[in-house]
Amino acid sequence: MLVVDDEPTIAASIAASIAARLRSEGYAVDVAHDGPSAMTRFEEGEPDLVVLDIMLPGFDGLEVCRRIQARRPIPVLMLTARDTETDLLVGLAVGADDYLTKPFSIRELAARVGVLFRRVDRAAEQQAQDRIVLGDLEIDQAERRVLRAGEPAHLTPTEFDLLVHLARRPRAVHPRESLLANVWGWADATGTRTVDSHVKALRRKLGADLIRTVHGVGYALEVPR
Repeated sequence: MLVVDDEPTIAASIAASIAARLRSEGYAVDVAHDGPSAMTRFEEGEPDLVVLDIMLPGFDGLEVCRRIQARRPIPVLMLTARDTETDLLVGLAVGADDYLTKPFSIRELAARVGVLFRRVDRAAEQQAQDRIVLGDLEIDQAERRVLRAGEPAHLTPTEFDLLVHLARRPRAVHPRESLLANVWGWADATGTRTVDSHVKALRRKLGADLIRTVHGVGYALEVPR
């Protein structure tokens, strides 16, 4: 795992605290403090998850996330000092899977990391059904690839998991709370905006016609009958 937070002494101590807590949970953790060193450590260490601050010297966390996902899609937990929908959407657009707004507790961060790893493990276990074909939508679960009308779509790990969950029961309405529980592994319903933002990202990448909004309830995957 790679933890990236910026250079100043206070921030460095935060990164050290995050790394120490995650190591106590049994994770192998590397630390970087700017954009260029983050990419160097990513390429050398091949981490399976990245905890990434947006504000970084050299180039920011959004650019780091973009470059990481272009090389190898892995879960990214974004740390941000702001909590606006625009910031969230930008983070999701470059490949973030989850986010925490500062200030946050180290305990909550460790819990979110655990949830991301469990989702990856669960997705691997569910790859027995390798391919899902619904109209012009093709999902290869073994290779984690998606085609729409023959064109490949580059999805983040969370976007892929959400799409697969919807595709297993096409046309069925999935409440936001159910999606949070089954895709994100969250027991409460406080993250419904996260669901909405990921659906927006899927529509942008796969077409606005693919996912239907059921107002006040949730979402359904629409495919030709």
